[in-house]
Amino acid sequence: MLQELRIRNLALIDQLNLSWPASEPGLTVLTGETGAGKSIILQALNLLTGGRGAGAWVREGCDQASIEAVFAVAADNPVLPRLLEEHGLEADASGLCIVRRSLSKEGRSRLFVNDQSMTAKFAAELSSHLVNIAGQHDQQQLLQAKSHLDFLDSYGELSGLRTRYAASYAAFREARAALQTLKEREAGKEREREFLRLQVEEIQKIQPEPGEDEALIRERDRLKSSEALLEHMNGAERQLGEAENLLVTVKKQLEQAAALDADLTPLAERVSAAGFEVEDLAAAVDKYLNQLPTDTSRLESIAARLGDLKQLQRKFGPTLDEVLAFAEKATRELDILDNMDAEIHRAEKAEARLQAQAEADAAVLSQARQEAAVRLSARMEAELDSLNFVQAVFQVARHEAAQLGPTGRDEVEFLFSANPGEPVKPLARIVSGGELSRMLLAMKCLLARRDAVDTVIFDEIDTGIGGQTAEAVAEKIGELAGHHQVLCITHLPQIAARADLHFRVEKAVSGGRTTTGITQLDEEERQAELARMLDGEQASAETHAYVRELLARKAARSSRA
Repeated sequence: MLQELRIRNLALIDQLNLSWPASEPGLTVLTGETGAGKSIILQALNLLTGGRGAGAWVREGCDQASIEAVFAVAADNPVLPRLLEEHGLEADASGLCIVRRSLSKEGRSRLFVNDQSMTAKFAAELSSHLVNIAGQHDQQQLLQAKSHLDFLDSYGELSGLRTRYAASYAAFREARAALQTLKEREAGKEREREFLRLQVEEIQKIQPEPGEDEALIRERDRLKSSEALLEHMNGAERQLGEAENLLVTVKKQLEQAAALDADLTPLAERVSAAGFEVEDLAAAVDKYLNQLPTDTSRLESIAARLGDLKQLQRKFGPTLDEVLAFAEKATRELDILDNMDAEIHRAEKAEARLQAQAEADAAVLSQARQEAAVRLSARMEAELDSLNFVQAVFQVARHEAAQLGPTGRDEVEFLFSANPGEPVKPLARIVSGGELSRMLLAMKCLLARRDAVDTVIFDEIDTGIGGQTAEAVAEKIGELAGHHQVLCITHLPQIAARADLHFRVEKAVSGGRTTTGITQLDEEERQAELARMLDGEQASAETHAYVRELLARKAARSSRA
């Protein structure tokens, strides 16, 4: 559950702190005049859930905005500890998860979870297990039939089956694509085979060897310098011969001196070793001379060979190694083409096997959806009845498509009739704003009981409703707050009167600057705020009496609980 929310330098907010005294279920409401800045608080929460930010949101005159939320992670939460561990994170010793985001005026943004930098994608995944925000976006989704399948799967807790099907469907699609590629190659295999055969034959005709071009270049360079090399190496050989003779004489002199003075023995040994080294050098020079190519007529054949190799390199690869790799790959491709019928047969069997698996997984998923649809229809009608929809009809229409798709074979659409005797129709064709708000509230209440999210936020869920319906909506939100932490931005006094915590959001001007602030209201301030919501700034005595009645009802419910 959300324990703290801190916002700095975001839009009209200079500094804002919200805190909840205990990680317990309950209802928190935020009220205030239109334009006071309640939407900025919701915007801040969206930023923490990985939403896109803009530098223009940073308060004028500031370099950076920051938002930080502290969540208490329930010890029995089945998902969050594993998710944090997978990303090298864990809740701190107090069981807290701290999400922080900074946003610069240049538009740069950074996200941190427990002081470790994280991606917006991970923040979105993490926050989906921490908080559920219901707002205008969710209402629009409810009007779009393509989103209804997601609602149904969430209600039916079918994410496991859906994930399993998605994996088998992806494997089937990959196998089908591979088969299609083989069949396309089959159609033009004779032309492809002839083209590959000519390429392989061209390389095989020249028969290049690994590193051959480099060896030929070295040989060519030696041949071009053979006369100079011969002159230098013959000179070196003569000088080494003279050095050998000289060292023999020096060696004899030092051995005789060492016989008279033993201290000279190491020196004599060094001269002896030098003699052996000069002898080895002379042998190496002699070997080089014997191998030195002097037939300059070979330069022509080397040039011709290098020309052949260069031609291959221009056509098949910048280097000779790449030419050889190309030849090896082309040979393998020829083998495949020669055995195309067998390859296609194997691919067809693989596709059929994987399609059967995808069909089976889709059938299991469809059956589970059918059962969930029956339950959802009944539960939604019960929820809607409690929200002042008398004898409303809600149906989950499910059709099976001819072909498998990424989410299975099912097409789902919610149908609704608000009035007895009227036929059910798609939501987008019949619901009003107030009806849609109540329908979303009913759906969120059903889903909240199934997921592991402790905190639910409603952004003006009361749009387009009033009177007895407002009482019903307030009752439903209060019911949800009995087992969840609920934050509600509202204009309805019936909802605000049920709050366990009541904050007023308002704008103030100081020093020529407008600032949005938030105040936690005491009992007397709550009465004044509820009266304002009912009757404006000049509320009558009757309005204040009604406010006291609303608060008394809330107190009576709390005492019964």
